[in-house]
Amino acid sequence: MTSLNFIGGEKGGVGKSVVSRALAQYFIDKKQPFVGFDTDRSHTSFTRFYADYASPVIVDSYEGLDAIVSALESSDDSAPPPRVVVDLAAQTAAPLARWINDSDLFDVLADMGVAVNFWHVADAGKDSVDLLGRLVSTFDAGPNYVIVKNHGRGTDFSQLDASAALQKALSLGACVIDLAQLHEASMRKIDRQNVSFWAALNNRPEHDTLGLLERQRVKNWLRKTYEAFDSLSL
Repeated sequence: MTSLNFIGGEKGGVGKSVVSRALAQYFIDKKQPFVGFDTDRSHTSFTRFYADYASPVIVDSYEGLDAIVSALESSDDSAPPPRVVVDLAAQTAAPLARWINDSDLFDVLADMGVAVNFWHVADAGKDSVDLLGRLVSTFDAGPNYVIVKNHGRGTDFSQLDASAALQKALSLGACVIDLAQLHEASMRKIDRQNVSFWAALNNRPEHDTLGLLERQRVKNWLRKTYEAFDSLSL
């Protein structure tokens, strides 16, 4: 079974694009074909870092969103459709929900054998809890849910752990994973270079590239992230 992965969280600054980039690198390293879409018009970081795999799409246009599903229609019947990763911009829930409901998306993709995964990237604040509650109330048992505790955006997730929103998500079969914090200075260097995680680890030493121990820390972070992804059915 292939999958359509919406990487969201609804609010800005929770690490949606970092998760999208890590998932893209995971599929590349696992040699699993995928297609990426970037809905954030403000910084298009997914497209910048993975230009060979991701392209921009307008989330408030049905035609743009339809292109996401079209990527799942393989021209070669003998080849499985690629996995799809969609980096959702902040405040895209309303137009996305209208498109999903008007298009009967869950039923259509279920007939195609495609799993729909909604990733909720959360920081340690109350807003992320409330937005998770809104997400599961909107879609209920339609998709699969993956809740990502981003420890780069906080360490105390007790509000989330004790919330009714999480309990409802778990009752719908949600998976919860942890995204470890990546050393901030190393992440800034990678962002300034506009390169993939692979390129950041393999670029020759020059000005503003990662040093030996920085590369090791990024390798360790990716290893932990991949272990978390391995626990999911992607």
